[in-house]
Amino acid sequence: MLKLKIFTVFAGLLFLLLNIETAAQDKSDCLMCHGDKSQYGERNGKKFSVFVDEKKFNSSVHGKIDCIGCHVDLKGSDFPHTDKVQKATCGGCHKDIQKMYDESLHGQAIRKGDNLAPYCKDCHGNHEIFPVKDPQSSVYPMKIPMLCGKCHREGSPVQIQRHIPQDSILENYTESIHGEGLLKKGLLVAASCVSCHSSHHILPHTDPRSTISRNNIAHTCAACHVGIEQVHRRIIKGQLWEKEAHVLPACVDCHQPHKIRKVFYDQGFADKECLTCHERKNIKSSVDGRSLFVDYAKMKESMHAKITCSQCHTGVNPSKMRPCENLSNKKVDCTSCHSQVGSDYQRSIHGKLFAKKDPNAPICSECHGTHEILGKKDPNSPIFATNIPVLCGNCHREGEKAAARKHSSEKNIITNYSESIHGRGLLKSGLTVTATCTSCHTAHKELPHTDPESSVNPKNVASTCGACHHGIQEQFEKSVHSAFVTKTDKKLPSCNDCHTAHGINRTDTEGFRLKIMDQCGKCHEVIAKTYFDTYHGKVSQLGYSKTAKCYDCHGSHDILPVSNPASHLNRKNVVKTCQKCHTNANKQFAGYFTHATHHDPAKYPLLFWTFYGMTGLLVGTFVIAGIHTLLWLPRSLQWRRRLKKKQSSKDEKENSKE
Repeated sequence: MLKLKIFTVFAGLLFLLLNIETAAQDKSDCLMCHGDKSQYGERNGKKFSVFVDEKKFNSSVHGKIDCIGCHVDLKGSDFPHTDKVQKATCGGCHKDIQKMYDESLHGQAIRKGDNLAPYCKDCHGNHEIFPVKDPQSSVYPMKIPMLCGKCHREGSPVQIQRHIPQDSILENYTESIHGEGLLKKGLLVAASCVSCHSSHHILPHTDPRSTISRNNIAHTCAACHVGIEQVHRRIIKGQLWEKEAHVLPACVDCHQPHKIRKVFYDQGFADKECLTCHERKNIKSSVDGRSLFVDYAKMKESMHAKITCSQCHTGVNPSKMRPCENLSNKKVDCTSCHSQVGSDYQRSIHGKLFAKKDPNAPICSECHGTHEILGKKDPNSPIFATNIPVLCGNCHREGEKAAARKHSSEKNIITNYSESIHGRGLLKSGLTVTATCTSCHTAHKELPHTDPESSVNPKNVASTCGACHHGIQEQFEKSVHSAFVTKTDKKLPSCNDCHTAHGINRTDTEGFRLKIMDQCGKCHEVIAKTYFDTYHGKVSQLGYSKTAKCYDCHGSHDILPVSNPASHLNRKNVVKTCQKCHTNANKQFAGYFTHATHHDPAKYPLLFWTFYGMTGLLVGTFVIAGIHTLLWLPRSLQWRRRLKKKQSSKDEKENSKE
């Protein structure tokens, strides 16, 4: 029994000791000090923060790892530990990566004691390490160029102190097709620094093991460009690839590293071969008899001057007698370069008609041309601003194919536009910044107004017009007509409800001023009736345009509740509003009930009873007077007959005396 008690006590003490040691290694114990922002360490006479954000650390990839998993030298140490803490070792878990890193230029620099050599933490961070696919990660693809650029950019300490000729690596990369794809278009699959140089096994190009070694560069590029052999075929610049047996040029011979463009060479396959036939003016299609002549000189002045024939007409085969013989039924796919435009077109009403094989569906060449494509800033281009109405009018003019199939109540679209303020500004004044068809409907993503994504959908019209009329858009979005302010199931007005869609006129014309009251009355029917009962309304109905209209008092685009201090009809502003027409207006004058009417006994009882009281008095007077007249009429006639008879007898007596 005594032995059992001794064993129990000994076991308890052993468990307690083991528990204390284990607890000393727990992450929470470390955070007792390192979770305090006021804690600082000191190294070489300089203080540095030892704070670790527990929340961020727990959300990182190392969140479930205890501190001693990385800081292995502190394993089994007591509190507080020594100040001379060794650097965290990543190789304990990442052995393969550590081995590659040790062999790399970075690892070699560390072994040499280079103070500029990067450690793991310089790229991945310390305690807040996130996965590569997490946008918060410092090694997220979008951040890689700037991360590497800390050292490998022109004027960096690495370049200056180590005398490394870097030739503006970062600057050239950002302007390359890879850099534009990644940094400007957000294309995460575009090549970044680590795509070519690798992440950890970075070696000089002279090393046969390097990913950018001459023997390996094709394999590196082919990780993305898998069909490169089919694209390049056998000829570049009219020369054979294989100048010597089994010796091919490396990718960087044509496509400079860090300066990669879409086309590095002047003329690729097909231009010479194609022109042997297509520069002859008498050549025609055997299918439909159309001319196949291509004016190469004009093509070289077009937007596609640096693009070769085979880049658009893909699928040419140099082994055939006619390299393009298998292209007769194959249309040029513009989306291979213009992917975003192609995506918009496919979603547009034009693209949907094309997908249905509608013969009237417009394709790229109908608007942009074929071989002589010019930029939208070139006056000779069909998409130059002043040419847009004519271009769109080819289909949308009254009687044309698009207008004939359009199930819309709006007619004469092109004619109305030409006579509008936008059309006159563009076509008569040559104001190329004014709105054209594409300004409102977009160039490639034309959608019906019923589509929520359409630029002319009622919810989007304000922002579409705001592209030019930004100040008015800001006013409108703060007004009671804006969906941002008024939450209702009823339809709220947008720009085209008042200004129309295509026949937009100047707002200072008499026609617009007289018509706007009807526009307001479509929604505010009752209020419009009360307006027309007033002096302002009655004079307006007579065609006098200078009297006050709805927007003169309420505002045009900045219509606000009367309670709003910025409202034109707020107590503080109403006198000033009246003074726009009535210069001598004062508070008493502004107290006039603008919309007061005798038809509303609930809102204006005094006016109601006064009107009907006076009307009743007037009607009653006329009724009584009328009845009196009718009752008096028989006697009046009787008196008239007596008087006439009496006069007749008097005349007879006078005649008898004579």
